[in-house]
This record gives sequence, structure tokens and C-alpha cells, in this order.
Amino acid sequence: MFIPVIMAGGSGSRLWPLSRLKFPKQFLALDNQNDLTMLQATLDRIHGLEASDPIIISNEEHRFIVAEQIRNYGDKSRIILEPAGRNTAPAIALAAFEAIAHGEDPILLILAADHVVSDKVAFQRSITQALELASTNELVTFGIVPTAPETGYGYIHRGDITGDKGYRVKGFVEKPNLETAEEYLKSEEYYWNSGCFMFKASVFLNELKRLSPEIYESCAKAVEKSTTDLDFIRVSKDEFLKCPDDSVDYAVMEKTTKAVVVPMDAGWSDVGSWSALWEVSEKDNNQNVYHGDAILKGTTGCLIHAPNKLVAAVGLKDIIVVETKDAVLVADKSKVQEVKKIVEHLKLENRTEFKDHREVYSPWGISDAIDKGDRYKVNLITVKPGKEQSVQMHYHRAEHWVVVSGTAKVTKGEDVFLLTENQSTYIPIGVAHKIENPGKVDLELIEVQSGSYLHNDDIVRL
Repeated sequence: MFIPVIMAGGSGSRLWPLSRLKFPKQFLALDNQNDLTMLQATLDRIHGLEASDPIIISNEEHRFIVAEQIRNYGDKSRIILEPAGRNTAPAIALAAFEAIAHGEDPILLILAADHVVSDKVAFQRSITQALELASTNELVTFGIVPTAPETGYGYIHRGDITGDKGYRVKGFVEKPNLETAEEYLKSEEYYWNSGCFMFKASVFLNELKRLSPEIYESCAKAVEKSTTDLDFIRVSKDEFLKCPDDSVDYAVMEKTTKAVVVPMDAGWSDVGSWSALWEVSEKDNNQNVYHGDAILKGTTGCLIHAPNKLVAAVGLKDIIVVETKDAVLVADKSKVQEVKKIVEHLKLENRTEFKDHREVYSPWGISDAIDKGDRYKVNLITVKPGKEQSVQMHYHRAEHWVVVSGTAKVTKGEDVFLLTENQSTYIPIGVAHKIENPGKVDLELIEVQSGSYLHNDDIVRL
């Protein structure tokens, strides 16, 4: 028995425009074999093993996305919210302290939420092997059996065999050049560093306290002063912000004498780019990968992602085309690592496309900005059954609401009334208002905002 700990932070900027700051890749369904998001797929590949309810590490901004995706998958979990990103060592420390808070000392399986594993059977076999080593107080890391001289990954150098399941770690190696990576591949003594681990909570914390005491102390105090809010565990922001920003490799694994590596040959990828996604996806006879509505003629080795519009490709080779509701990426497959430069450019120009999708997810539902101009903005609003927006008002805009489907309970000033399909109401500037869905099906409505200033900082919550 073990507790899965899923690290669901990160931005995934190299998978722009699908991955955005407020909706990064771990919450996307990138695998064309099923409709699971990467977070849900991470939970799914543990299914069948003897595991307790998972602990999810997330940041504040993504908390409702995490909770909703876990609920839709059908799992229960504890969700720890990081007040700020502090790398993997503090994130794992928070989970370890939370895991032993009730007087137990469980084994933790640390996984990233944004990896792909194509062979679930081989994955679970490696987990079972690691479980035996972790139960004897070893700190287990999983080494991916390399299939190519990859220069984009760190490597683990294996040492002497330990038992019949793994090897002592001789050393961790930073990303090598091509010549060195080719030597690693020939030697068969090196594995890709997966960033996944298994160990007892107490063993990890004891090593962390010995090797990186500042991280240990900050995280211990942050968890000690934590509060619970709905599905979320909120650690102390003041204490956590004192914590150094270090990876678990640097803080513990590279320094400890307890590190062992278990090989994993399970079709693993960290999906760090569009070309990496192409490599792990199912391809047609022309080596193309496509999602959505795509027509391909004389096209080979391409990835086409078209969930919203028809994309037609003629005579293309080794090209990436990704379409979203507000952006289109066209890139040579060999240059996709440079997509992050596009994101940096968008940040410098303060454009919203690096941060938000046209659709914005909230605890109550979804807002899709379908049109806008200098003095107007049109949103398609979906409110989930039993959910409601906060009471609010605006100083610079008025709003018209038209119900498309479902039933809306509207608060407008002192009045409270119901609206059904094809009915509408007008919210003048300065009037307090709220909308809620009292029904059993989704409420959809068109919201037309008009005024001189339409930004979200003109929302006064009451």
C-alpha cells in the first residue's frame, strides 16, 4: 500500500497555444487514445495497484480545475495548495508532512501530472519492484530505459545491483551533448531521469532535514500552520515563502547514500514539446497525427490539432499546426523548442494569449469570450447546476443577459426572479447583481457587456 503524490504545477509553455499559464498541459487531453486529461491519465495508470487516495500538489490559481478533474474522474483526494512555486523538493516535503500528520508513515509514490506512459503493465511492474526497495528505507528513483541519445534529459548513472530489483545510484548527470549521450546509450549503464520517486515519508523527511534543513524547517512550519478550505489544504504563505527554491534531485537525491534506481521501460515521455507529442501519439499510414477536423493531402510526418475549425493541409512535411479559438501555431517540427520564444514575446507585449484561453474556467462554470470591440464584449456563459456567481457590480459597464438554455435565478438590486429560454434582462451600471443555476442541467446564456471600460478589475464583489 502506498499514497500517490501527484505534482500538478508547471506551465508547459512549449506546448503553446494549447497550454497556457492559467490552463497548462497537465489539464489537457493530449492523448488521442482517450478523453482523459494528463492529470486524470496519471491517476488512471495507478488504477489496479493497492494505493490510498492521492495527494495532489497544485498552485492556488489552478485549484478549481484540479478539483473538478478529479471529481469527473471519480477519485477522492487531498489537494495541497502552494502559495508560490518553490520547485519539487518543497512540494514533496509538503506532501510528506501531510501524509504523516495522522501518526502513520506511508510509502509515497511521487509522479508528475504531465507525463505520458503508453505501457501501463510495464509501469505498474516497475512500481511494484520499487515498493519492495522503498519498504527497506531506500529512496527510489525511476530511470527510464533510453531509446535514443537524448540531449534534452538528465541521466542517472547506475552502480552496483541492489537485491534483484534495482541498482545503487552512482551519480546524476546534467543534460549531455550528443556525443556524450551516444556514449551513455552504448554503455547501457545510464537511464533518463524521469523525476519520479518512491520512498517512505519519514525516510525522505529525515534525509531532507539532514541535507537541506532550511527546506525542512520552512515546510514543517507551513504545514503546521495550514488551514482546510473545502477540498483544499492551504499551507502558511508566510512560512512557505521563506523556503529555498530547489529540486528534489539537488536537495536530496544527489547527496544521499540511500538513492537507488529502478529501471522503467514503459513508453515514457515528459511531452516537453509538440515533436515529443508527435513521437508518442498513434500515427496514420503517412506518419501523421491529427486531432479534430483535418483534411490532409500529400502530407507526411505532421501533427495537426484542430478542435474548433477545419484545417486543410496540402503538401506539408514535418510541420506542426495547432489551432485554438484565439490563436494558430505553425512550426517546423525540428524547431518546436523555440515556441517558448513566442510565449516570451507575448508576455513582453502584455497580450492575454500567453495566459488565458478564450474560455476561462471558474468554480461556477465557463465563460467563453466569443466577440469583443472597443465598447462591447460578448460572452457565452455556462453555469453548472447548483452553482452561482458572486454578488457584484460595475462602475463602467452595463450588461444584457439572454438565456439560451436552462433556467437562471437572477438577483438584480432588490429583485429576485427566474429567467428561462429566450428571456432576457438588463443590468444597469452600478446595480448589484448575481446569477445562479437552480436547475439540474447546465444554464447557458449570452452576456453582452457595453461601456467605456470592460476589464475584469471593474468587478466590485459584494
